Amino acid sequence: MSFMTSIQYYLPELILALKETGIMMGIAMTSCLLIGLPLGIAMFDANPQIQGKRTIRYWLFNFIVTFVRSFPYLLFVITLIPLTRFLLGRAFGPYPASFSLSLIGIVIFARLVEQVLLDVPVATRELASALGATKWQYIWHFLLAEARSGLVLGYTTAVVSLVSYSTVMGIIGGGGIGSFALIYGYQSYQYGIMGLAIAIMIFLVFIIQMIGNQVAYKLDKRK
Repeated sequence: MSFMTSIQYYLPELILALKETGIMMGIAMTSCLLIGLPLGIAMFDANPQIQGKRTIRYWLFNFIVTFVRSFPYLLFVITLIPLTRFLLGRAFGPYPASFSLSLIGIVIFARLVEQVLLDVPVATRELASALGATKWQYIWHFLLAEARSGLVLGYTTAVVSLVSYSTVMGIIGGGGIGSFALIYGYQSYQYGIMGLAIAIMIFLVFIIQMIGNQVAYKLDKRK
């Protein structure tokens, strides 16, 4: 079977795999932004460099984020299968797979948000204080505005990591492009199909990174 014939033969499965990857990525990216950003801000606010001392709140945040990030991802997904089944009623498919993918995305982005915000010059806080800004006015109008370019790059980095993590989901029945490459490529000895799946993922990562870099450049106040 020629390469083009193989593509035509497996095209329906490829389209389905791309849809499954899109579902997983869409849910995980949304969760990453809506939960990871506030968590990162909370970690920044509780950071010893800001508070001047170590707090129980920061210790708890730091422990959770570090624990999840250091957990081998495949084992992390397998460990969460009972919880996923309890919460969603099933443990396999793109929607259940999005649960563990969202968790890892949240902690990755939260840590990146904390690091980006810590790099904001102290003068920004001093300016906000001199103008009489409240804590939330400082965060919204000064801190996030100053760090917006770095936050976009951090979010882009998190999304690229999610693309890589999403390919693992096929091993535990999550579907997606990783499952397609494994089943219809490697296990079927169709290495051209496997190469095509890899090329699609690499192309996707390049597009995401280019868009993120461009948006960050547009938002960068230093240029």
